[in-house]
Amino acid sequence: MAFKISLQPSGHTFEAAATETLLQAALDAGHNLPYGCRNGACGACKGKVVAGSVDHGDAQDHALPAAERDAGMALFCCAKPLSDLVLEVKEIGAVKDIPVKIMPCRVQQLVKLADDVMLLTLKLPANERLQFLAGQYIEFLLKDGKRRAFSLASAPHDDDCLQLHLRLNPGGTFTEHVFHAMKEKEILRFEGPHGSFFLREDSTKPIILLAGGTGFAPIKSVIEHAIHNHITRPMTLYWGAKNRAGLYLPDLPVQWTAAHKHFAYVPVLSEPAATDAWTGRTGLVHEAVLADLGTLGNLSGHQVYVCGAPAMVEAARRDFTARGLPEDEFYADVFTSPAPTLSPAP
Repeated sequence: MAFKISLQPSGHTFEAAATETLLQAALDAGHNLPYGCRNGACGACKGKVVAGSVDHGDAQDHALPAAERDAGMALFCCAKPLSDLVLEVKEIGAVKDIPVKIMPCRVQQLVKLADDVMLLTLKLPANERLQFLAGQYIEFLLKDGKRRAFSLASAPHDDDCLQLHLRLNPGGTFTEHVFHAMKEKEILRFEGPHGSFFLREDSTKPIILLAGGTGFAPIKSVIEHAIHNHITRPMTLYWGAKNRAGLYLPDLPVQWTAAHKHFAYVPVLSEPAATDAWTGRTGLVHEAVLADLGTLGNLSGHQVYVCGAPAMVEAARRDFTARGLPEDEFYADVFTSPAPTLSPAP
């Protein structure tokens, strides 16, 4: 049996089965409620039941004392509906609504996606979750006090583990360690989420997504979030790389294209090798978008999300705005590499 859930003050409504938590039902319906641990221990998802009744589930007493239960409060990560409900809760609508945390994590898995690209999967402590917006990044806190920033490749709803795509930076302390010395179960610390690059869901405009190399990581997060939330705005992904190996998850965008009529994919190689046997688009990836404007028309009615090297991002910004894209509809995440660690001179 499904119950109708109404949120105040937003006025949003959704349905929740008697067997699912209010938080999970809200997230599945595309409503971003605050949360932390997702197991009744931290209290971050606390809100008021204005009307109706709930089963409080595994809510822990220190996070939801008896006096608060009696006052109508509930932990939405544990509470399940027993009737139609009216809930009072502040929904997350912007970066400022999400707390930045410092958290430990364990290396769950290391998988080479290409000779110079590593899939790093991180497991959080059992009583912790990281809430973030699709497209944001985290910063690893290194023992020498330095930080290394990497975009999250996983989507917010898939928060049991976090995924990142790391490109080897020759001579770079952190990525050299990841590729040549890091082991599963290693403990790391990070701070996040950070960044203002995330999907603007209050628009109906078609979306162009432009990824250069591992700039695909946050774009992947955005796409998977949009699919999960049943966002059906037309979306076209242009993924550029030097050669075929640079498109290190080649089957995934093809699967999205086959499964979703509103999604299209255009891979572009700038310098394909003879062994690539490449018959697709070539050149600079942002120029492929410009070449398609005969079909798209100008960009005045679009949103554009761009992730990659500074030169690519700036070229896209310049050329897209010249072709009608409003400046406030251009969203970018610029990938920069720290200077490599140099050995002392002899």
